[in-house]
Order: sequence, then C-alpha cells, then structure tokens
Amino acid sequence: MSADRSALRRAIERGERDGGEIEFKERLTREVHLAEGRMESLVAQLRHRVLSGDGEATYVLGVTDDGGLAGISPDAFSETMDVLSLLADEADAHIADAETWSAGADGNATDAGLVGLATLRDGGMFETDDDHLVVGTAGHVDHGKSTLVGTLVTGRADDGQGGTRGFLDVQPHEVERGLSADLSYAVYGFEEEGDEPVRMDNPHRKSDRARIVEEADRLVSFVDTVGHEPWLRTTIRGLVGQKLDYGLLVVAADDGPTKTTREHLGILLATELPTIVAITKADAVSDERLAAVEREVESMLRDAEQTPLLVDRHGIDAAVAEVGDGVVPLLRTSAVTKSGIGTLDRLFETLPKRATPEREEFRLYVDRSYKVTGVGAVASGTVNSGTVEAGDELLLGPMADGSFREVEARSIEMHYHRVDKATAGRIVGIALKGVDEEEIERGMALLPRESDPDPVREFEAEVMVLNHPTRIQEGYEPVVHVETVSEAAVFAPEGGRLLPGDTGRTRVRFKFRPYLVEEGQRFVFREGSSKGVGTIRDVDPAE
Repeated sequence: MSADRSALRRAIERGERDGGEIEFKERLTREVHLAEGRMESLVAQLRHRVLSGDGEATYVLGVTDDGGLAGISPDAFSETMDVLSLLADEADAHIADAETWSAGADGNATDAGLVGLATLRDGGMFETDDDHLVVGTAGHVDHGKSTLVGTLVTGRADDGQGGTRGFLDVQPHEVERGLSADLSYAVYGFEEEGDEPVRMDNPHRKSDRARIVEEADRLVSFVDTVGHEPWLRTTIRGLVGQKLDYGLLVVAADDGPTKTTREHLGILLATELPTIVAITKADAVSDERLAAVEREVESMLRDAEQTPLLVDRHGIDAAVAEVGDGVVPLLRTSAVTKSGIGTLDRLFETLPKRATPEREEFRLYVDRSYKVTGVGAVASGTVNSGTVEAGDELLLGPMADGSFREVEARSIEMHYHRVDKATAGRIVGIALKGVDEEEIERGMALLPRESDPDPVREFEAEVMVLNHPTRIQEGYEPVVHVETVSEAAVFAPEGGRLLPGDTGRTRVRFKFRPYLVEEGQRFVFREGSSKGVGTIRDVDPAE
C-alpha cells in the first residue's frame, strides 16, 4: 500500500492482531444486513466494538474477513455507509469520520473498487441546558478577531503572527492567506462559577470540540465574521442570521477605529445586539498610543449615541449589569501576553442569556448545507426558537415555488458532538432524510411537520436609511438580509422617496422567490455604498 494509505494499513494490522475496536466488513446491504434478526446482531456487535475502544471504533470497509483488499463499487460503498449509519443510530453511536482509497495496488486504479475507514463514536447522548451564549465577532481585517477567539478557546498565547487563529473552524486557503473568507466557529465553556474555563487541548481534533460540549455546564460559541470589505455581505449574514446573544467588536491598538469598524458597529447597534468592544494588540504599542486609541473608541461610541464603560475601571459586575440599552463595555486585550483574556472569560461566564422569541414551535433558518458520507444531507444553522429532537418530522422550505418538503431529522450534532435534542440558541447540524443536499438553500427554514407556513414575496417595513448618496425612490433594488436570507428586493417607499437619515415605511418585494419571514424581524439592506436597517411590520400588506 502507498504511504497515503498508512492509516488504512495500520487499522488492518491492528485488527488482524487483536481485533478489539476494529471490525472488517466487505460490504453491507439494506436487504441482508437490515433484515430482522441480522440487524439486531450487527447492532450488538457494533456496540461491543465501541465499548472495546473506550467510546470509539473503526470499521474497515471493502476488505475480506482476514483483512484482504476486496474493493467495492462506489454505489456499493455508499450503500454500505448508509447501512452502517443506521446500525450506529440503533447502537447510540454515530459516524464521526470516513476516508476512502482505491483498492488497486498502485492506489490509482479506477476499476479495483474502493476500500475505506469509518470512525464510529459513542453517541454520548445528554440533556443540554439553556445556558449557552452565542457571540458574534466583528471588526476590520487584521485587527485580531480570529486570533483573540483562538486564544480564548484554547488558553494559549499567540505567537505574534496570528497563530491561534488557525484553531478556528477555517478553510486551508484562509489559513494560508491569513484572511477569513467565510464564517468560522469555535467553542469553549465553564463547569462551575469560579473554576477555570473548559478549553480545547487540540482544536484541530473534532473530538476535542465534542468534549467541550460534553463537559461544560455553560457553553460559549463564537461566530467569527469576516473583516475584509469585499466580504461585508458575509459579515452581515453572520451578525443578522445567527441568533446572536452578544457582539464582540475588536479594534487593533496599532491601527485604531476604521471605516469598517464604524460600519460593523452600526450593524451591531442597528440590530439591537448588546455589544462589547475589545481593543486588541495592546502589547504592540506604547502605553500612550494605547490610551489614545481607547479615547478614539470612546469618541466613536459616543458619536453612535452609546455610553462607553471601561471594564478595568468599573468592574465586571457593572459591565454585565449595564451592557446593552446604550452602554458598551470596553476593555484592553492582548492575545500574545493574554492580558484581558481572564476578564473576557469572566464576562462570558456571567453574561445572561438573551430572551428567545415568544414563538414556542421549533424553527431554524438554514445558514449552510453539506453532505456527509454515510449520513447524507446536513442543514446547519442556529435554532431560532423551540426544540428539535432526533427523529422529528419536519418541513423544509420554502422551495422556489413556495412549497415545503417533508423531511426527518435523522440526527443532530453540535460542535461535532451528537445530541438528542437542541433548543433555541444552539448552533447545530441536522442530518435530514428525504432531501438531497443540492436542494437545500441558505435562507430556507426548518419547522415542525404540523406547521402551516405561509411564505411571502412581499412585506411592509419600517426602515431607517443609514447611508445613501442620493434619495431612495420606487424601484430601488438593494440586497435584504433577514435571518439567513440574502436576497435582492425592490423597494416602494411610502410617499415616493426616502432621504439619508430618514425613517419611513416602504413596501419590500423579494425579486425572485418567496421566503418565510414574520412581523417584528429586523433586517439590514445594502446596495453599493448605501445601507440601512428595518423592521418587518406587515407580512400581508393590502394591495
């Protein structure tokens, strides 16, 4: 076997030597292996393998009973993974990872079939509580958002080159370029008040994130947004569509507030998100420069009609009590010296969870979708309201024609840890049965099967124009961001126009398709340099 198949070779050698948590299977079929009697036997076998491996088992697929490389077709391999996933569900386990190789001697043969490794992990079912903060970061590119979060969730000091930012859920090309191009995620937590935080030992292992979810009594999840101007749309998506509890705006001490800083602050405040400002890179400048930037930030906040509260002067208790309602806590931090990290820890440990929508029924707006081998289509997003459990029958939509698809929640994962249910505020991935991944689109919603959803193409809103070079007239076409929806829309202002700084009513019509929105939801709109915010007032406006 070639070097790139070393993991496969090691698993086969280990299985041949002592078995234990290693199981060899040539292929699995629905007809044979899910039949009554046979299925129960295989579930018991799988459970034994998982227990033998202290919660983790490895299935070597496409091999004979003695470890010989048989190879199976891609279709047979897909069916094998699907059957294995169903067996795992019955055994209270799940497929955590899967890799495949060609069975050919040179590793490149196309007609030799596939062999693979599937890592199964104990389901670790547990009841989660409601004490889970979701924090969205914002700020200019290179101001240290991801680096600060990386240091928070690991407790490790940065190397001065942004090394800890690589601990977030980012793509390889982002690490290489040193710039985030999409939302990324991280998590840490707390066990009991006053204890040290539960941090990640090896953030590159998915199982380490799962350990945080399992061990912590309070979770803090970060949605790390994008600071580069061309990706402002992605930043708005992160701040509007993720059901955040708090915003964390960073300002680098070696640069100070920028146009992007002010723009991100405007979005945070316009969406009524309680916000904390962290001055980063405090180690990189003199005390005089640090004090000067702090004064600049205070001035920026006052210009936005906010009252800055210096945490170092007034204390953590005051910051927790006053954040929001026009007060913005402000503190100095350094990911290199870890100055201010302990203060942020205590803030996130004690900040209260924000109120959830009064709607009791489950709803999740889809932020992204992906396909997992052996599991199928997964819809990911933040639970907006209510509770969802594995096995629930749901509706997904609206589709382009306004219809909804009947689906089933096969399993639920939160930061790579399988849970039996998820409540409002949780960032989760839900494996769906009854739909292909290609059919799932950002902006769709998941809700209970018994719901009677009424998607709309048009609604009436109250808007405020934050910035526009001229007047907004009928026919103005911005992109509207509401929940995870990002869609072109056409405005028809009451009275025919809106001027910069104006607040007024307008009719808003999605240009291409309907979406599930409701009265009271906040949204952001932008087109070129113009920007504004609004609130949906009527989803059934009279013609």
